[in-house]
Amino acid sequence: MWGSQSSSMYKRTSSREYSPMVDVEDNSRLLLDDDDDVSKETETTNPPWICSLPHVLVATLSSFLFGYHLGVVNEPLESISSDLGFTGNTLAEGLVVSVCLGGAFIGSLFSGGAADGLGRRRAFQLSALPMILGAFVSGVSNSLAVMLLGRFLVGTGMGLGPPVAALYVTEVSPAFVRGTYGSFIQIATCLGLMAALFIGIPVHNISGWWRVCFWLSTIPAAALALGMFFCAESPQWLFKQGRIAEAEAEFERLLGGSHVKTAMTELHKLELDKTDEPDVVTLTELLYGRHSRVVFIGSTLFALQQLSGINAVFYFSSTVFKSAGVPSDMANIFVGISNLLGSLVAMVLMDKVGRKLLLLWSFIGMALAMALQVGATSSYLPHFSALCLSVGGTLVFVLTFALGAGPVPGLLLPEIFPSRIRAKALALCLSVHWVINFFVGLLFLKLLEQLGPRLLYSMFSTFCLMAVMFVKRNVIETKGKTLQEIEISLLAKP
Repeated sequence: MWGSQSSSMYKRTSSREYSPMVDVEDNSRLLLDDDDDVSKETETTNPPWICSLPHVLVATLSSFLFGYHLGVVNEPLESISSDLGFTGNTLAEGLVVSVCLGGAFIGSLFSGGAADGLGRRRAFQLSALPMILGAFVSGVSNSLAVMLLGRFLVGTGMGLGPPVAALYVTEVSPAFVRGTYGSFIQIATCLGLMAALFIGIPVHNISGWWRVCFWLSTIPAAALALGMFFCAESPQWLFKQGRIAEAEAEFERLLGGSHVKTAMTELHKLELDKTDEPDVVTLTELLYGRHSRVVFIGSTLFALQQLSGINAVFYFSSTVFKSAGVPSDMANIFVGISNLLGSLVAMVLMDKVGRKLLLLWSFIGMALAMALQVGATSSYLPHFSALCLSVGGTLVFVLTFALGAGPVPGLLLPEIFPSRIRAKALALCLSVHWVINFFVGLLFLKLLEQLGPRLLYSMFSTFCLMAVMFVKRNVIETKGKTLQEIEISLLAKP
């Protein structure tokens, strides 16, 4: 079983045997097992993907919860405001929706320290606790203040979980399926959003159903916390802690016994290449140190992802569809299906065409979709044609976003960040994501009123084209490479 310690006949070797302080020929010889029954062919074949799959699926529960809590108040908001006594107060309704973003920002700030200090598994369990507590508090709330407290607690778990999920999935996945497994994060988020939508449907017919919507989310949160007791810890994290034997054991669970020596040798080589670096990672080092360029690339990717207007499209899609005579619940279903379809295509293509090409296709498609939205505002078009362009542009935008701009940054950044700074660098980049997400949501309707849809959508399209140029110039391809190979190649660059 995947939850128990592997009992392979692989014979573990002391860490000294993995040390690469020899010439290239000797190093190559050390990759071979001392036993005659392990052949060269075994070393060069891909490890079995099934070994790591259950661990990845448990980790993506955090992404499912992320999507669920983003969408859980959309349908029930009217009932919540009526029961808690703030009907018609748009500011209060906006706070119920967006207070999660403030909590997520706080959670993301602490995600790097939690992942490095406690380990990936315990960080997952830590993220599940406020989501369980916050969902319970929201469900029993009898005032706006208690509801906001519950939503804020949930938000801290939402901010803490996704960075750890991106780290964990990247570190436990074999290189040849890492892109596919990374796509599971986006798919789980889509499924969470759609689950929240479907669970919220009875809210208009059953009094108090919105409380059930919150309470149901405690089930996957508890499953995440309990499931992590049976999952493997990140071998990279264990190695950084000096727990070499445990790292070997976890590599054996995730990759199979015949691939442990190769993985451990690469980790030891990286350790020798970084002997002059301090153990503590500071904000100054992230912003101005030798790795500041990859941190800049990561932060800019997340900034451009949000400045493309994706959340504005999500916020405004119901209005667009309503003007075409489509009910809001059907509009959410159409958008959800487009998001899920794009994520499934990305899962198939991620390890075939690569991360960089998907990003380029995605941002180009998003720019064209925004151009359709701009065209829909033309006064020369018949009303029906304008509606078709607007609805089509919205669906194409969501589809192409899910194809690359949605899933790729969360996968690519843990790949290009060196293991020593990976957790804290990703936390910093996601903090940028949450800040821009908050301001886009806060200012979108005001800018739409001041600038009009034509100019605003033109700005979003321009940001998408800027993202195309940025990706083409700065992003490296990581498809099929181990994390150690990526890090070594980046260290070799001036």
